[in-house]
Amino acid sequence: MNTARESSGASLSIAGLLEFEEIKAAEPAVLAGEAVLDRAIRWVHIADSEHVERFLEGGELVLTTATTFRHRPEAMSEFLDQLERAAAAGAIIELVDEDSAFDDAAGTVVQEAASARELPVVVLPHRVKFVKITEFAHRRLLAQQISRLEHAREIHETYTQLSLDRAEAQTIVDRTAELLGTAVVLEDVSHRVLAHSGRGSQALAQKQKWVDLVSGASTTPGGHAPSQWRQTPVGLRSRRWGRLVVPGAVESVADLEQVIERAGEALTLIRMADRDEQDLLLQAQSGLIREITDSEGIDERSARERARSLGFTPAEGAELTPVVVRIDREADTDPTRVQLQERGLTQEIASAASRLNLCLLMTSLQSGVFGFVLGPGRGRSRRSQPSPRGTEEADERLTRLLAELEGLASSWVVGVGRGSTTLLRAVAGLEAASHVAEVASTLDVRERAFYRSSDVRIRGLLSLLAEDSRLRAFAEGELGPLLGESTRNDRRGDGVLPSAADAADDGLLDFLELYLSHGGNKSAMARAGHLSRPALYSRINRLQDRLGVSLDDAESRTALHVALLWWRMYG
Repeated sequence: MNTARESSGASLSIAGLLEFEEIKAAEPAVLAGEAVLDRAIRWVHIADSEHVERFLEGGELVLTTATTFRHRPEAMSEFLDQLERAAAAGAIIELVDEDSAFDDAAGTVVQEAASARELPVVVLPHRVKFVKITEFAHRRLLAQQISRLEHAREIHETYTQLSLDRAEAQTIVDRTAELLGTAVVLEDVSHRVLAHSGRGSQALAQKQKWVDLVSGASTTPGGHAPSQWRQTPVGLRSRRWGRLVVPGAVESVADLEQVIERAGEALTLIRMADRDEQDLLLQAQSGLIREITDSEGIDERSARERARSLGFTPAEGAELTPVVVRIDREADTDPTRVQLQERGLTQEIASAASRLNLCLLMTSLQSGVFGFVLGPGRGRSRRSQPSPRGTEEADERLTRLLAELEGLASSWVVGVGRGSTTLLRAVAGLEAASHVAEVASTLDVRERAFYRSSDVRIRGLLSLLAEDSRLRAFAEGELGPLLGESTRNDRRGDGVLPSAADAADDGLLDFLELYLSHGGNKSAMARAGHLSRPALYSRINRLQDRLGVSLDDAESRTALHVALLWWRMYG
């Protein structure tokens, strides 16, 4: 199949319809829109009234005798206005009286109404059987649709077979160039040409020339800038690894978008298939970590041997770091999308670790959350005992690994547990790392590439005790005077406090947060709260009166701060 050849000229245009013998015999006169007579016709509609807009969806050629409104200038103008608003392709108006003679008066009305319009308006001074026009047009349009369906089927079959055959990227690019009859280039995210094919592609793919084209420093021989190129991304949405580009305009190819999209999908699927072996390895590693976690019968020596058979070969005596990655997600995020993102991310991390001579043992914990034990590959420096410097080196390793994936830094949060020179303890540390990642995901601002328990501090403790009824009672007792009466009394029957948004705190709860976040520094509070000094002191006194405690007392401030943090997180 040659899509370029078969699709060329397939669309029915107004200009093409005017060449139809039935219309040519009526001596059509173009009153307006002559410059856009090549506009494609989607369908043909016959109208007998000026009120036609509600029947149109865009792209229709409207045929009418205008018998009921041809002598009313305002009605004829409204008729053409409606066609323009509905994005109709154009209008053909037959202006013949009862004696089959041209209606001169109506012709003048149409001429004035059509003046200066872009909409194609054609007048027929002789009688024509509209049924002949509609029959011809609809036959052509249906044939065109059938042809496009055939093209779509052949395109689908072509790329399905290429995917099943696990064809190489060059083969897919070759076939795409053949279908389009033009040059096609596959590049990576750094604009390095991975494959190219088609007439002129060899010259385009020269390294410096391609970079100049992509940067806009030069244009293709046809004068088309990169912004005009047709292209499709290649790779999963969470991690694009390239682009398939048609460097030039191929306006005559009706199926261009479908061809390059299917080609991009085939390239993505084949690369994913190539990673199936890696997926199986990750599944086996996950099984080992679950066995270590759930069983007390496996010792360090056995665990090391099993891990070594799965590619985990850290330098002897090196500190091993438990790491958990939590992918950000909204409540309504599509679970399939999360799984695809997790799959792509685990593969990218494994690839980056290999490049950096690091080794890891990975496991999936739950949807959107996975963990791994990270260590240096063999050949790195060895340490027989853990030390502060060993932890620093572990942090450096993790920092370098995450730097390889900095394009995804905003879409995840990373928690780190306590490192160990033993595999069993490092695996056990994944639980703490998971807890840290969960707490860190609640932070309003994330300033670190990864978090340890010392970074989440009291938030981490509150997270561990979130469901403890005693902590709920403590928070309610401390903040009760600032909450509405209904908030203090209403347990909703299930022991859950209403949200902070429901609290009738007349602003004092927020003011308490302002006070605590600035450590009671009145100058800083006045600036942050845009308050005058008298207003500030007045609100402090009112807050202390309401709470019944002195904010100068360190223990009171601590208790209130803990209660407020819990309320903001879980209230």
